[in-house]
Amino acid sequence: MARRLPNFSALRAFEAAARHENFSRAAEELHLTHGAISHQVRGLEEELGRPLFVRNGRQVKITHDGLKFAQFLGKAFADISAATDAMRAASINQRLTITSIPSFAARWLAPRLGKFIELHPDIEVVLQSSGHMQDLAREGVDVGIRFGRGHYPGMVVLRLMGDVYYPVVSPHYRNGELPVQPADLARHTLLRSVEHWTPWFNAAGLKLPEPSGGLLFEDLSMLVRSAADGNGVALVRHVVAMQEIASGQLLRLFNIATPSPDEYYFVTPPAAASKPQVLAFRTWLLDEIEAFQRQQA
Repeated sequence: MARRLPNFSALRAFEAAARHENFSRAAEELHLTHGAISHQVRGLEEELGRPLFVRNGRQVKITHDGLKFAQFLGKAFADISAATDAMRAASINQRLTITSIPSFAARWLAPRLGKFIELHPDIEVVLQSSGHMQDLAREGVDVGIRFGRGHYPGMVVLRLMGDVYYPVVSPHYRNGELPVQPADLARHTLLRSVEHWTPWFNAAGLKLPEPSGGLLFEDLSMLVRSAADGNGVALVRHVVAMQEIASGQLLRLFNIATPSPDEYYFVTPPAAASKPQVLAFRTWLLDEIEAFQRQQA
């Protein structure tokens, strides 16, 4: 047979009144009126069959039995508070904060993240897009996806994959009069970004100078967008441009690609490396990359 417990609101009202030995201060703490506290306590006394306070006008003094009961309640409420904090902490611990370079976040990771969330609905994923090398541990970031040479002191580092560069152009660029061979690029508009053309020129056997002047794109997603709009020929990373190539918005020119000296890395602060959600994301990400590379082969 289930035990019948007193009304929880009445217990809270009594415990607060007992701590303060003052109904008005208890009312302030619980955002109630003095009369509400008095009514709750009176109802509890009737249910227990004994007085908990001795009243003298608006002055109250707790009884011996009331004091013992209040001490038990105080411990019980503390236990409930601790259990609640533990549950909230467990919920927070299931949050996974990822920061990624913008181009990879928008064009490779974000379209796939839904699959990870379906597999792990208990994990709250926060994806931040940033090209800055912030202090991951200090900013509470669990995982950083970085594009570089792998030198991230103090971090747990795992290489994910490399990438290659090649030129692309809109099929509508110059009304469809597109470059036919690498040497034709000397007569076309070459869009500029933070990635230089010279290594690709060398691979193609061209003696062209590095393009200069005009607009320089720091965000490769914007570079791809400009090329798709027909503004010129862009040198792009495969991972960044493959969506537009697959949709036909961009055409890959020639069959010459140069490997990027930078690669994609999974970077984790040591304190976060063993978190269950980080391990789950790492396993999923490696599987996704393996599947992606098989598709590209």
